[in-house]
Amino acid sequence: MNGWDRLNGHLARASQPARISITLALAGAAGALAALLHLPLPWMLGPLLLSAGLSMNGVALAASRRLRDVGQWAIGTTLGLYFTPTMLHAMAQVSWAIALGVVWALGLSYGFYRFLLWRHAAEAATGGFHPSSAFFAAATGGASEMALLAERHGAQVDRVAAAHSLRVLLVVTLIPLAFQFSGLHGLDAVPPAVRDVRPTGLLWLIVLTASACWVMLKLDRPSPFVLGSLLVTVLLTANEVTLSALPLAFTNLGQVFIGVALGTRFTPTFLRSGPRWLLSVAVGTLGMIGLSALFAVGLGALAGLHPATVVLGTSPGGIAEMSLTARTLQLGVPMVTAFHVVRYLVVLMLTGWLWRLEAWRLARR
Repeated sequence: MNGWDRLNGHLARASQPARISITLALAGAAGALAALLHLPLPWMLGPLLLSAGLSMNGVALAASRRLRDVGQWAIGTTLGLYFTPTMLHAMAQVSWAIALGVVWALGLSYGFYRFLLWRHAAEAATGGFHPSSAFFAAATGGASEMALLAERHGAQVDRVAAAHSLRVLLVVTLIPLAFQFSGLHGLDAVPPAVRDVRPTGLLWLIVLTASACWVMLKLDRPSPFVLGSLLVTVLLTANEVTLSALPLAFTNLGQVFIGVALGTRFTPTFLRSGPRWLLSVAVGTLGMIGLSALFAVGLGALAGLHPATVVLGTSPGGIAEMSLTARTLQLGVPMVTAFHVVRYLVVLMLTGWLWRLEAWRLARR
């Protein structure tokens, strides 16, 4: 029995808290190693790749949803500190570009959907594949929200969840690494409103943002821990209320928690969801990344924004991951965050309605 088999045996017999603790210890070591190797987003990318690799090989790692929520709170709070009055004014000047980015995201998702339909037409003809599965798998919204919509509309939830997990893994891994190795760093730097940690102010910041997250959770709003903390911190920063910065350790731990939560989705069941389906998703995701980069270069030229900032803003990734990449590489954090928050909300509101329209079109055919 090798070392991994013994570890897996211990994990399988351990209690849930013990499994979470061991998983976090391994993830922390992976994050530290990634930081030593100067990888981008080391405290997210290291734990993500390690936990994904081990989970797919049957190692019984465990993630805590509560800790993931804490991580999202930390990221939302950190990002909100960049929305100074000056930055909000600059963003208002290019609000049309943000709106155009949303339209692009919707069109790109539809193109991805049609690609998946084409790739799996023979399977659909035999009844083994439903178009709704391709539609919700292709939508560039949050994975959990799209899986919930898929379930409501009778799609194959396992395929939708696998597609979003793979898309996020590819985007979070490839885009930061590409930016790191291309030398794009500090070209569009925006400082946060406050850099120093003030104990009393930090306590108030935690109370206010946590309260907003709790309200968003009780109102059943999407991504309550990212958007709740982000909303409060943006309101404070925009009104020049600078309570405190968030300690760097909070942000790094938040990345570890999110990386583990993402990585542990990749169970052996994920590999059994269909090699052809996963290949289609991977090819389509790479296509979306490439097309979005071309679109971003053109939009950046029109709007007078650095193309690297717009690439991150229009990429098919998530709010936290792409905004953190912008923060790490100093590439227009508030602009990237605004692109993704607006797109996320619009996609969430419109996807169900757009599927009903598409289902009507298919029925007419």
